[in-house]
Amino acid sequence: MSVACELPSAGKRDEKLCKMLADTKIMVVVGLSPKPHRDSNIVAKYFQDKGVKIIPVYPREETILGEKVYRDLDEIPEKVDMVVVFRKGEDTPPIAEKAVKIKAKYFWMQEGVINDDSIKIAENGGLEAVQNKCAMVEDKRC
Repeated sequence: MSVACELPSAGKRDEKLCKMLADTKIMVVVGLSPKPHRDSNIVAKYFQDKGVKIIPVYPREETILGEKVYRDLDEIPEKVDMVVVFRKGEDTPPIAEKAVKIKAKYFWMQEGVINDDSIKIAENGGLEAVQNKCAMVEDKRC
């Protein structure tokens, strides 16, 4: 596992984040790598093992972690709770727009992924939004 998603020795439980994560039953992971050593795969597998349905969005592959891969958020035929993003910050505004369009509840940009415009897009669209935090680390604090 990379340093980005290791549980830090210090850090407080954030009730808002805990509620978001506990409320998530269907999680889209944008940038979910098929490589098991990548953070996106480790985090998605962690949530999958907890019973969360994972929907991968990735430009290649037909399945990742046993789930059908979609090329884009607007191809997903079901309602989703959270969109988790493992992409460069500058690539996230269109993802935030699509998360609003598909009416996700939550928009989460992983640790190291920062874009204030994407946060504004998501929040203005009615989503709760988070940036620069590892969903798995935060869930382990809950």
